[in-house]
Parts: sequence; structure tokens; C-alpha cells
Amino acid sequence: MVSNRQLLLPYAAPYLAYVGIASLLGPHVSDTVNYLLRIIAVSVLLIWAWRWYCPLKGPHSPLTSVITGIAAGLAGLVLWLILLTPFVDPDDAAAWSSTAFVLRLLSAGLLVPVFEELLMRGFLFRLALQWDIERQNKDKNPLHTALDRRSVNDVAPGQWSWMAVALSTLAFTAGHQVYEWPAAVAYGLLMAALWIYRRDLIVCIVAHATTNIGLACFVYFTGTWQYW
Repeated sequence: MVSNRQLLLPYAAPYLAYVGIASLLGPHVSDTVNYLLRIIAVSVLLIWAWRWYCPLKGPHSPLTSVITGIAAGLAGLVLWLILLTPFVDPDDAAAWSSTAFVLRLLSAGLLVPVFEELLMRGFLFRLALQWDIERQNKDKNPLHTALDRRSVNDVAPGQWSWMAVALSTLAFTAGHQVYEWPAAVAYGLLMAALWIYRRDLIVCIVAHATTNIGLACFVYFTGTWQYW
């Protein structure tokens, strides 16, 4: 068994690289270079770490999960826009160059949904579940047990607890800007519900990708860049 402590780096590395490049290089390079570096770094890390990841497929039809994910992603897009609207400034709407827009679209539509759902619903959700189980079993050190004697890859598809939903949603929300927090909380709950309902990560990844691509298209064709 590969323990959760050993799995932490493979699951977290793509996310940390994506955020790290944005934070460290963002003020010093163009958006085009920034997103190009993110795409390259995250792609390499995903290829390297893929052997350690849990299966994306669950017990149900992948095709049905894809269809469900697309529908949920469109609903999530509407939810995101509704909850974000009170907190964005229409005057803060600078358009992106065509190249930078395409690179960000590729990143947000193809990479972010994969590594973020693997980390949030594939690792953190399940780690929180295993910690919660040990806590309820009166383990004296439930976090140590969950980290060193359990593997998130052994969690049954769709297995959940309210604590796992709450903690994974909190982690997902913390990865967003403060003004995005109401929308991020709602979206994190939606992703958790999809995992519980469909019992696979395919539906979460497809829904996340649909929302991100839909948001990019909405922003581009309406000129409401403040949402992006």
C-alpha cells in the first residue's frame, strides 16, 4: 500500500506548480508566457504522477457520467455567474490578447479540471473521509492513521461523509480569490454531490471543464472580462 503521506506529493504537485508559476512569475512575464509555462509544467507533472492516481472511472457508465457532467457543468456556470455578479466590477474588464486567451482557455478547459478534481475530490475529500472515520472510531491520533496507514486510492467509489464534504469544499474555496468565495462554496458542494451521485471522478472533471470552457466563451463573446 502506498500511504496518503506518500501520495500527497503526486496529487498536489500539479496544483502547486500551477499556482506557483502564477504567483512567482505572474508580475514578471506576459500572460502568454505565464500560461505557456503552466501548461508545460503541469502536463509534465501529470504524466509523471499518473501512476499513483486513483481510477477516474466508477461502477457506472462513463458515457452517462460525461453527459451528466456536461449538464451539471452548464448549471454550475449559471450558478457561478449569479453568485459572482455582486462582487465583480464591470469597469475592471480588460480584454486579453488572442494568444493569451487561447492558452488560458486550454489551461482552464483541459488541465485545471483534471489536476484540481484529482486533488480536491480524489485526494483531500477522501483523506478527510478517512480521518473522519478514524475520528469516529475513537482513534487517539486519527490524522496520523489516515496519513500513514490509509490510502485514498482504497476509498470505495462514492463513499462520503458530511465532514469530507465540508473540508474538501473549504479547501476548494481557499484556492480562489476572496470575492469568489460564495460561488466557490456552491461549486465545491456541487462537485461533491456529483462524486456521491455518480461515484466517479469523470463526472466531476467533465463538469468542471464544461463550466470553465463555458465561462471563457461567455466572457469572450459578451466582453464581460470582469468574470475572468
